Amino acid sequence: MNVIPIDDLLRFVREDAPWGDLTSETVVPDDVCLAVIRAKEVGVIAGLEEARALFEHFGVTVYPHTADGREVAAGTAIMDLEGPARAILLLERTTLNIIGRMSGIATATREAVERVSRVSKGVRVAATRKTAPGLRVLDKKAVTLGGGDPHRCTLSDMILIKDNHLALVPLPEAIRRAKARSRYLMIEVEVETVEDAVTAAEAGASVIMLDNMTPEDVKAAVEALKREGLRERVTLEVSGGVDGADLAVYAATGIDIISMGALTHTVRNFDVSLDILRGVFTVRLE
Repeated sequence: MNVIPIDDLLRFVREDAPWGDLTSETVVPDDVCLAVIRAKEVGVIAGLEEARALFEHFGVTVYPHTADGREVAAGTAIMDLEGPARAILLLERTTLNIIGRMSGIATATREAVERVSRVSKGVRVAATRKTAPGLRVLDKKAVTLGGGDPHRCTLSDMILIKDNHLALVPLPEAIRRAKARSRYLMIEVEVETVEDAVTAAEAGASVIMLDNMTPEDVKAAVEALKREGLRERVTLEVSGGVDGADLAVYAATGIDIISMGALTHTVRNFDVSLDILRGVFTVRLE
């Protein structure tokens, strides 16, 4: 997984300090100092690559203690910093926000993946496009670091025919038009009834999203597709309001993917802190 381009990360710094860090530039001498970033709770850490890229861009040397995607305990030092005090202070909140949000998403994803895997090893947990504007690349990367599937990132990635498309074009015709566009494009269709799931499979959909359906209705759709000899032709995805409480129930219905908007639209920030080590100005030798 590649680090986000530095130009994209720098816009976060410009947002936080459009004309510089007034306080630090006024009060703090531009000495070299040491600092440490610590995890303050248990979870999956993420965003360290992005934080490192920002610090190094501003002349701060980073000494990592762990890596993205690893689980950490409360109190764990995740990276040491050495460089200009003003640069560290300038980037403090921006980097902590990136690490906190991405780690929160990665931790929630890992928890969901583990719940599902206890019921079915073959079922994947996926994200949705319900992300904060401007943060989708970070959010999707965090899902991947937590062990989830990012799903499509943009409207350009694949064809996904949803209810508002079907309000304008009948389901079989929508699939016919999609297949006519290219044989190389994956076609996913959102349905809300067992009957439409069968129709979508018969028309040639690659993925069928069973949207806002109860576990009982999902089981009925799986059985109907099996009876018609269509189950092996399609990937079945469950979506719509799925949370931690019902993950195990849906995982046991015979589907392939559970997509969860809650992974990215309701993020619990992971608690991390940055502390400058007062009075310490030693030079670290490798």
